[in-house]
Amino acid sequence: MDSSYDVVIVGAGAGGLAATSSLRKRNKNIRIAVVDPSETHDYQPGWTMVGGGIFDQQSTRRSMHSLIPSGVTWVRSAVTTFIPEASSIELDNGDRLSYSQLVVAAGLKLDFAAIPGLEETLGKNGVTSNYRYDLAPYTWDLVKNLKNGQAIFTQPPMPIKCAGAPQKAMYLSGDHWFRTGALQNINIEFCTSTPGLFGVADYVPALMQYVEKYRAKLNFQHTLTAVDGASKTATFTDSEGNEVVKQFDLLHVCPPQKAPEFIAASPLADESGWLQVDQHTLQHTRFDNIWGLGDCTNTPNAKTAAAARAQAPIVAMNVIAALGLGTQKAQYNGYGSCPLTVERGKIVLAEFGYGGKIIPSLPTALLNGKRPTRAAWFLKAVMLPWIYWNAMLKGREWLIKTEAQV
Repeated sequence: MDSSYDVVIVGAGAGGLAATSSLRKRNKNIRIAVVDPSETHDYQPGWTMVGGGIFDQQSTRRSMHSLIPSGVTWVRSAVTTFIPEASSIELDNGDRLSYSQLVVAAGLKLDFAAIPGLEETLGKNGVTSNYRYDLAPYTWDLVKNLKNGQAIFTQPPMPIKCAGAPQKAMYLSGDHWFRTGALQNINIEFCTSTPGLFGVADYVPALMQYVEKYRAKLNFQHTLTAVDGASKTATFTDSEGNEVVKQFDLLHVCPPQKAPEFIAASPLADESGWLQVDQHTLQHTRFDNIWGLGDCTNTPNAKTAAAARAQAPIVAMNVIAALGLGTQKAQYNGYGSCPLTVERGKIVLAEFGYGGKIIPSLPTALLNGKRPTRAAWFLKAVMLPWIYWNAMLKGREWLIKTEAQV
């Protein structure tokens, strides 16, 4: 293995592999190393569908070896230390890699341990989470076997990846109980740390129709603080600091989330631990030859696979220019997408950028994102997984607008 590369990419998740392929598409002579110890790669947006009994669990996972682009060096190690003043990184095996340009796409950390009692009861006692590959099938087992009782769905403080996922689990569960006639015997509660149902107001009216259909009780500014699996109780803190204890038969938890520790403890982090980059160029604000994309950055966009898909070609274009191999640059407008699965067969497709600006990828005549449509379901259930594996991860930049080019 060489120790010096034109570009080193930290992380082989959605953003890292997409950026790698976008770079290769533009210039196959660039020497690239991708650093990631994982042997498998997951299509995480599919886990909500697994938890709803729609996707098969195995369809969301492939071997990492099959996805690393030809001509790219895969370094199967983890980064321990960033040394930006020397343009190098240190790995957990003691090796160092140096770079001309560094791209950090390391994702985020799911912090299940932050909630006392949660980790030891996950996967049993009716406690589950679609945020883990191994737990999404258990969600579906719980949903299809629950005939009466209390179902609670939680959402922690922001930022989190795919902020719509906690309520997607609620909607798909409610839809199943509605179709099977069990809903009349099941009480649904959505306990979220946020002050509202969704961050972009344009989509709330359509979502509220389904909240009412499933008779779900909304508890805003309720943060999960403890779980007792044996007694099937969940403890929340409300906006006034009061402790609220709720019984459950099914508890779907979206865990608190934070920046990876090796980023948070590095000179690349902001005061909250996230990778500090310019929200438009995605270039680090202090180190000119470092770039970031995906969930690990401090950009104020929705942390979704769609955001990584939009960011990857922008990073690729700007890195090519920084290497002196091109002149075209681009800026990111904050685009993110959240397909809200409100029932089996219909989706409210939320697409928006910085400041909540609506940014549709298709003409509204074909797909009106402000109401539930079957076209959006087809996009989510059929097209997007295919686009992910066969386009996004291979450098085919479909449905992407690199506007604001400079």
